[in-house]
Amino acid sequence: MDMLNPHCGIIRDTRGVVRLVICNAGKLNIVSSAVTDGVREGFEYLASDNSVRAVILAGQSERSMIGGADIKEMATLDQKTAEAFISRLRDLCEAVRRFPAPVIARLPGWCLGGGLEVAAACDVRIAAHDAMFGMPEVRVGIPSVIHAALLPRLIGWGRARWLMMTAENIDAPTALAWGLVDAIAKPGGLDEAVEHAVTALLECGPEALRIQKDLLRQWEELPLTESVNLSVGVFGKSFLTGEPQRLLQGFLDRKR
Repeated sequence: MDMLNPHCGIIRDTRGVVRLVICNAGKLNIVSSAVTDGVREGFEYLASDNSVRAVILAGQSERSMIGGADIKEMATLDQKTAEAFISRLRDLCEAVRRFPAPVIARLPGWCLGGGLEVAAACDVRIAAHDAMFGMPEVRVGIPSVIHAALLPRLIGWGRARWLMMTAENIDAPTALAWGLVDAIAKPGGLDEAVEHAVTALLECGPEALRIQKDLLRQWEELPLTESVNLSVGVFGKSFLTGEPQRLLQGFLDRKR
């Protein structure tokens, strides 16, 4: 593993798949300001590399990808430093959400608070069979903010309200039923399930996937009619890459 900084390690394979590992963040991979900055730096470093086909975001510990934000650090904050702290986490989530290639969240164990916000910013979420999810902020006197705003879009307003206002945890089967995660791995099979998702992504056109991710991100924020009309130009511009011509002709050739 190549270490970009004390909190971000990178493992590349020959397919263009990068495993970005959150390092030296404790047993539950808790994100302090330093950890948040380190992981964001990793995404920013990789963003300009067009050879990257997919990123797997993982924790060094098998107990969590990100267990949550650093409560010890938060307990020392005032209004000004609190805004600086949460802005750092916002910037990490945005680096994930705006990363050009697909990002897969590898989710063992606990995924709480800020960890769930980062996971929500990922494109695909694969959970261990015994993973647990929750938004416990209100129990320690703070609201769930920043990319918790993605949760109503993923699971609906009622379920988002339940998570953020009761602070109750949910298990992996419930998270799957709600649409919070995309797949649950069999016991001991988390990496196999992640690899299944990676394989599916690699079978797609890399330029098409980058275009699709960007379009989906814009659809999150635009009204329906504007989203539909925007898509026309995006569809046309995709033919400038040469990828549709090559892959469509390949499909036709296989059918002969």
